[in-house]
Amino acid sequence: MEAYNYQFTALRGVQAGREYYVAMCPLKLIPKIFLFDEEEIPAELRAQRVLNKTRIPDIARYIINNADEYVFSAITASIDGEVSFEPLKDHGYGRNAGILTVSMTSRFLINDGQHRRAAIEEALKVTPELGDETISVVFFLDTGLERSQQTFADLNKHAVRPTKSIGILYDNRDPFARLAVKLAGKVPIFKGLTETEKTTISNRSTKLFTLSAIYQATQALLNKGKDDAVEDGDYELAYEYWSTLSKIIPEWRLIIQKQIAASELRRDYVHSHGVTLHALGIVGQSLTEMYPDDWRKRLEPLAEVNWLRTNSHWEGRAMTHGRMTKSGDSVVLTANAIKSILHLPLNAGEVEIENKNQMVATTG
Repeated sequence: MEAYNYQFTALRGVQAGREYYVAMCPLKLIPKIFLFDEEEIPAELRAQRVLNKTRIPDIARYIINNADEYVFSAITASIDGEVSFEPLKDHGYGRNAGILTVSMTSRFLINDGQHRRAAIEEALKVTPELGDETISVVFFLDTGLERSQQTFADLNKHAVRPTKSIGILYDNRDPFARLAVKLAGKVPIFKGLTETEKTTISNRSTKLFTLSAIYQATQALLNKGKDDAVEDGDYELAYEYWSTLSKIIPEWRLIIQKQIAASELRRDYVHSHGVTLHALGIVGQSLTEMYPDDWRKRLEPLAEVNWLRTNSHWEGRAMTHGRMTKSGDSVVLTANAIKSILHLPLNAGEVEIENKNQMVATTG
């Protein structure tokens, strides 16, 4: 080994006949030793994806804003250089715990965790005192580009992101997530009918809406973004609005009274899908803003609406070629249709999308 080295307290393990090491690395060392492949290098000559720089500020803010409780999983990296491991003991458990020594001329290549590494670098500029805290690093010994590329592929092949619904369910820091969960447990049309784990609902499911759909629709209702504060009256307004619709829409009353199955409702009606729930949130925002005192009464015409999927009025809005759709334009066009029923004006953006839709329908 050379005279100048990095030394890590580490555990030694074996996978596929190869040694690897798990070490604790100070955060302040992360930006100094871990490198990325330059973006201009062609993908076939790299061992990882190009860094998505738009993700970095969000992760950095997460660290800074939660300095007392942030959590990071391990970074995985390959070492291309001289490595030695000195165990604490020659036998027993101690033979796999010791000091990992790596030459300072070695090249460290991140196989998994490049965005965490970049975010840590940004966070340390704001909160340098976090530099002495540590993150676990799994070190593999690099045997060339092909092996590093395969490591990246293997690490990501079976990775599955949690669904948006379960992310909302478990996110105790997001006040809007807490609001959505509370509504799901209290509002009649949501209570017992909310899918809290999946983002889609199967044909035979006993659930009507996903938690993520309730989250999005309520954001639209309250005209709130993800980072906006949840105020005292937000829950009361949202609860009252969705509960009022629970009484007005006839089929919603039937499922609350257990006189119809969720699967039947979703099969036959547009109001039992996320696109329409989101649209109703948009409508509710305009309605409660324009008529803060009598918006409940103004919702009553929705009791007479033909919500059936066989009603051609919903084609090109909530549906495309007979299938439910959840594009951004579909949500707005569905909201426009409901606003028309309630005699609510469209804003400039809604008019633009409406005109575009009419043009497509005419030329089609």
